[in-house]
Amino acid sequence: MTTNVIMVTGATGVLGRQVLERLRRTGLPVRAMTRRTTLPDDPGVRWVTADLTTGEGLDAALEGVTTVIHCASDTRRPKNDVPGWRHLLDAAKRAGVGHIVNISIVGVDRIPYFYYKIKFEGERLLEESGVPWTNLRATQFPDLLNKAFRVLSKLPVVPVPSKTACQPVDQGEVADRLVELAQGEPAGQATEIGGPKVYDAPELARTWLAAAGKRRFVLKVRIPGKAGAAFRAGYLTTPRHATGVHTWEQYLADEVRR
Repeated sequence: MTTNVIMVTGATGVLGRQVLERLRRTGLPVRAMTRRTTLPDDPGVRWVTADLTTGEGLDAALEGVTTVIHCASDTRRPKNDVPGWRHLLDAAKRAGVGHIVNISIVGVDRIPYFYYKIKFEGERLLEESGVPWTNLRATQFPDLLNKAFRVLSKLPVVPVPSKTACQPVDQGEVADRLVELAQGEPAGQATEIGGPKVYDAPELARTWLAAAGKRRFVLKVRIPGKAGAAFRAGYLTTPRHATGVHTWEQYLADEVRR
């Protein structure tokens, strides 16, 4: 029986770190990809240096790999994600990778927001690549909402989209699902995963401010255009797939509350 060697891209990110933590427990051979040349001493994980943007180091990193869990994304320069996908897929085909598991976002197929368009293009490239694949769309991670609110709370008022529903899902639970999918057969488009409860965006802001001990006015802002209309239509959420367990309130109590 062939051993399933799993490599994680974006292994130093919010989600990638959680995926690595869970993979260590499987007993499977695990690799973690980073652009850094100084690699951590990490028992149970073989770190490798490669750059998705240029493709440098990918062939060596993928040698002998059976499955890739693709968590890497350049949120500051998202245009880099598309050439990164092409380099990864080309190298995966050369290496004979048998399964790529990708994390995406609920609504990328219906929300004409720039970053979402990039993520959806990545899904298309994966589907057309010829490499067996599984794609998992998830709702918003609490850690990312926390970082956004920390930045916005430096302003006199905290602007948030009006009439926009969100459904925070614990990134650890998403990591659990990715690891589960990586140990199974390629499934194509997997069932979406969302948090246990849908919230209005201003409610998320108010509860975060209360937990952080900050007093700010929450300003509801109507986002214009087709993207704003898609937000208001609820496309950021997946109420039928509210399979997450850890709530936003629990996250605030554990990570934010003073």
